[in-house]
Amino acid sequence: MATAGEESQTQAGRHQEYILETSVYPREPEPMKELREITAKHPWNIMTTSADEGQFLNMLLKLINAKNTMEIGVFTGYSLLATALALPDDGKILAMDINRENYELGLPVIQKAGVADKIDFREGPALPILDQLIEDGKQGAFDFIFVDADKDNYLNYHKRLIELVKVGGLIGYDNTLWNGSVVAPPDAPLRKYVRYYRDFVLELNKALAADPRIEICMLPVGDGITLCRRIS
Repeated sequence: MATAGEESQTQAGRHQEYILETSVYPREPEPMKELREITAKHPWNIMTTSADEGQFLNMLLKLINAKNTMEIGVFTGYSLLATALALPDDGKILAMDINRENYELGLPVIQKAGVADKIDFREGPALPILDQLIEDGKQGAFDFIFVDADKDNYLNYHKRLIELVKVGGLIGYDNTLWNGSVVAPPDAPLRKYVRYYRDFVLELNKALAADPRIEICMLPVGDGITLCRRIS
């Protein structure tokens, strides 16, 4: 029987094959392709945003004419790059992650793409930064917010982000299908980390569905992304 570490390595290897061979994004900008291929060699490449989701985010941001955005959970910066390429020249992204090393892996590609000046990267936990933004009166300042971080804090993020996104703006929560486990029976055989975080994702999904301040749309893109449009 494979150990948890061996299973994780096997899954990461399969994911690497997928992100190297995919043709789902035939017009993928060269910098995004380069960063995707760099990320494929990372031992935790499974954490990256998928190519189809990167394409979706890039198009979505253009459709809503986003200018001031936020990203919680950056990893090597694939979704961050997709966002930066979609924003106008004076667009800005407040990007937060607890690991600067992973971000710096993709930073040379972001710099070469000419969009690094749009990014304000902050290393460390996001919650204190969000609290400071609220304290500083930044309510309604963001057009779009993308969250792909610690699932056990998603609800804590939502409590703050609903104040920071403008009315009519969007919040995107990633991994809301969580490997399909959100519809699996309670006794389904699941990997340990999938089972651990499943309850947090289920709790988020229920809370979003009941939140009268937003309209929601869950899409089966990547590992599931739930878009929340603030209406009040």
